[in-house]
Amino acid sequence: MIAVVGGFYVERCIQPRWDNVFGSGGRAVSALAAQTKVRFSTYVDDRLRPELEARAASWGDVALHMTSIPESVTFDYVHPLSVPLITPVPQLIGKGPSLSVDEDIVLRFGMLDGDAVVRGRRVVYDPQSAYAPTFFRANGSHADSLAVVANGHEVRLLTGESDPELGARAILARDTAEVVVVKRGAKGAIVVSSGGVQQVPAYKTELVFSLGSGDMFAAAFALFWGEHGLDPASAADLASRATARYCETRAAVLTTASDLTALPMLPLSPRGGKVYLAGPFFTVSQRWLVEEARAHLRGLGLDVFSPLHDVGAGPADVVAPADIAAFSECDRVLALVDGADPGTIFEVGYARALGLPVIALAEVLSTEDKKMIVGSGCTLIDDFVTALYLTAWVAG
Repeated sequence: MIAVVGGFYVERCIQPRWDNVFGSGGRAVSALAAQTKVRFSTYVDDRLRPELEARAASWGDVALHMTSIPESVTFDYVHPLSVPLITPVPQLIGKGPSLSVDEDIVLRFGMLDGDAVVRGRRVVYDPQSAYAPTFFRANGSHADSLAVVANGHEVRLLTGESDPELGARAILARDTAEVVVVKRGAKGAIVVSSGGVQQVPAYKTELVFSLGSGDMFAAAFALFWGEHGLDPASAADLASRATARYCETRAAVLTTASDLTALPMLPLSPRGGKVYLAGPFFTVSQRWLVEEARAHLRGLGLDVFSPLHDVGAGPADVVAPADIAAFSECDRVLALVDGADPGTIFEVGYARALGLPVIALAEVLSTEDKKMIVGSGCTLIDDFVTALYLTAWVAG
C-alpha cells in the first residue's frame, strides 16, 4: 500500500480544453490505484467532497482521509505551460490543520491548503511549489529512506543553485536524502545520489499534455522505487515512460513495469539549438502568442531569434534583409501560421528551401491555406504546447 498526501483541486484549461478535478494528490491516487492499494489524505470543501467520494469509489481500493476546509482551490490555465490563475489567491487560501500520516510507503506532495507531517520507511517527496518550496524535514517529517523528486525551478528556489546537479547535492545533504531526482522537462531527468549522477531521457510523444505530468512522474517513482524496490535510475526511467504515456493520452493510470518497458518509445537527447520564431505581431493577440512562444522555447533550453525582438519594426529594405540573414544562424523554425500572414508564409517557404525543419502551429487555418505548408514537408500541429516540445525535440 502507498499513502498519498496531496491536494485535490479543480483544474481548467482553455487550450486544449480541460475541466476536471484532480490536483497532485488526486492524480497520483488515480494512477496508483490501478496497481496497488492507496490511502489518500487531503483537504476538501463541502462542494468537492461528493466528487472525491465518487472518484475514490471508481478508482478502486482507495481509503479516504478527508479534512474539511472552507474552500478548495481552483487552477485556471490558458494552456498547460501557462502561469495559472489560482482561486482563492494564494494569500487568502484558508489553511486546514496539519495532516499526520505514518505508513510504510508514503508519497507526499506540497499543498497550498495545508501541510502534512509524515513518517515512513520509504518516502517520496515532491515539493510542488513554484514560489516557496520547503525541505522535507523542515516540518518534522521523517523517512528512513527519502527520495526527493523536484523540477529544476524548485531546486533553484530551495538551494540557490542554478546547476541542477549542484542543487540536487545540496538537497541530499540538507534533507539527508538517499536520492534526488531533478525533472527537466524535454531534457528528461537526472538522478543524483552518493553513488553519482545518472541521466534519464524524456520520451517522444505525438502530443504533449503537460498539465499534471510531474504528478504522474512522482506517482510512478513512488510505485517502482518505493513499493517495488527498484534502483532509483530504473524507477526514474519507468516514471519517464509513464509520464510520456500520460502526456499523449491524458489517462492518469499506471501500468506495470513490463508494459511500460515494452512500449515503443523513442528516447530523446535534446542538444539545444537556435529557433527562428516566425509569426505576425500586429495585434494584441498575435503579440501575446509570440511573447508566450518565445518565453517557453527559452525555458526549454533553446536560443530564439524573433523578428519582433531582434529586428523590430522598420522599412522593408532594413527589416527583410535582417530577418533573412538570421536563417543562417538557426537550425529550425517554429511558425505561427494562423491567419496566413504573408510575411510568415514567406519565411516558412524560405526555411524549407534552405532545408530547415519547420514546425507550424495552426489551430484554425483552412485546408486550402495549409496546402503548401503540408506539401513542403512542414510538421503541422494544432496544439500550442505540443508545437513547443516538437520544436525542442527536432535536434534530439
